[in-house]
Amino acid sequence: MACVDLHCHSTASDGEYPPAEVVRRAKEAELAAIALTDHDTTAGVAEAGRAGAAIGVRVICGCEFSTRAPWGELHLLGYFLDPEHAGLQGFLVETRAARRRRGEQMVSKLQQLGIGIDLADLEEQVGAGAVGRPHVARALVERGASADINEAFERYLGRGRVAYVEKPLPALARVTALVHDVGGLAVAAHLGDHGSEGQIREFQAQGLDGIEVRHPSHSPATEARLTRLAERLGLGMSGGSDWHGDSEFGDSHAPLGGLDVPLAWLERLEMRRADARPTPGA
Repeated sequence: MACVDLHCHSTASDGEYPPAEVVRRAKEAELAAIALTDHDTTAGVAEAGRAGAAIGVRVICGCEFSTRAPWGELHLLGYFLDPEHAGLQGFLVETRAARRRRGEQMVSKLQQLGIGIDLADLEEQVGAGAVGRPHVARALVERGASADINEAFERYLGRGRVAYVEKPLPALARVTALVHDVGGLAVAAHLGDHGSEGQIREFQAQGLDGIEVRHPSHSPATEARLTRLAERLGLGMSGGSDWHGDSEFGDSHAPLGGLDVPLAWLERLEMRRADARPTPGA
């Protein structure tokens, strides 16, 4: 069975490896395609696409957005995006600026605790990419303040911990409208036990196209529940490893290509896109 991975990250956001290396590893994992879904940026897609064309791995232009949800935060995977779209890039520039401000606030809180970390520790990792908590976690490990990334989250950076800072979040409808404007699909990422059928129907009314049913954090029972919901509501299905690199933390990440997501799921998403969305500018 040909497989794909529709959720992975590179150094364009908070992954450990450059986009071309992500693609090389996808080839090693015998994947037919990946969706590069870095947080709040499509900056890695061009490099990944070139690498994929050279070695026979298809690269889908994706992005992982953060949106408001009744329980706090819902991550949204945008697929089949146009990286040249001015409106999309303008939105992402604003979002990355907000991420940087959040990173500065986390560093300030850690400094107040007497931890020798500064913004330069993040900038060295991030470059022009999008700042995320994993960058802060890696800096804590490098400075010896945490034994590993998992401990950094549990002690300092997880929700409710001493250096946690809330993220400013746009409304779901705003992001789905943006994704649709560029000819893409919007898929709810790693819902877990969140989202009753009624809630997902509300998301669907706000533009949701699909659900990531297969994710490392999903138990078999959760995957089965989300699959039934997707089928009942006529939503697309997706899945992916949420791979960020070789430093695993928690149960939220798997090896690249480690979840056996069938190519047929990607093909069905493409058919949904062709059927449901007019050509941009038409």
